[in-house]
Amino acid sequence: MADTHRFRLTIEYDGTPFVGWQRQADRLSVQQVLEEAIYGFSHEHVATQAAGRTDSGVHALGQVVHFDLSRSWDPFRVQEALNYHMKPHPVAVVASEEVGPDFEARFSATRRHYEYRISNRRARPALEMNRVWHVPMPLDADAMHEGAQFLVGNHDFTTFRAAECQAKSPVRTLDVIVVRRRRDLVLVNCSARSFLHHMVRSIVGTLKLVGEGKWQPKDVLGALEAKNRSWCGALAPSAGLYLTGVDYDGAPGEPPDESDD
Repeated sequence: MADTHRFRLTIEYDGTPFVGWQRQADRLSVQQVLEEAIYGFSHEHVATQAAGRTDSGVHALGQVVHFDLSRSWDPFRVQEALNYHMKPHPVAVVASEEVGPDFEARFSATRRHYEYRISNRRARPALEMNRVWHVPMPLDADAMHEGAQFLVGNHDFTTFRAAECQAKSPVRTLDVIVVRRRRDLVLVNCSARSFLHHMVRSIVGTLKLVGEGKWQPKDVLGALEAKNRSWCGALAPSAGLYLTGVDYDGAPGEPPDESDD
């Protein structure tokens, strides 16, 4: 494989029309759109690897992808060609570079960042339809933040794990979780090396109970310690979730036991 050239992309997409990142046989995925665009300019069939396998309806502002081509291309030409061939799908390459063969979009990642957006107002969103979770009743963002701090650190997140999650272990280290209000939006930002399937959406659905006053902040700790899915709040819809960025330290890491949201 000495003659191959590896490219790293940063892409953004509106997840609404897609079944998710991962290619499927009968429904359109982001991966399929990207791989077909790569073929469109290079005439090479390639397999792309992404930093996070986002679910149906989940959006990305900073998804990272890598793939190999048999010849070198100017990264700017790669970006321009892909953006041309992906039209009219809501997917765009915002950065492109040629990298060394040791770079792995998934396995080299040291931290992933997600943001969940709640539209917290009486009126339903017109311009942000399918891009936020509309919650019309008032939410106490400060109480939600207080409850969220019980989740920071290394824990067994079984309560906040999808039943179909394929990760080998429910233990994760949540580095940061912040809940804040920005006018009519309540934003939940989470950072970790890896996440369980539906972990962020399960956490947000639970924190909503705190924001509504149905739970006290410390009840989040009780749910965590229960290690039981039935203690979790309702799963927040995919429309409000964004993969906002991925961190790398320049060295390949061990494969994360992950099942990203």
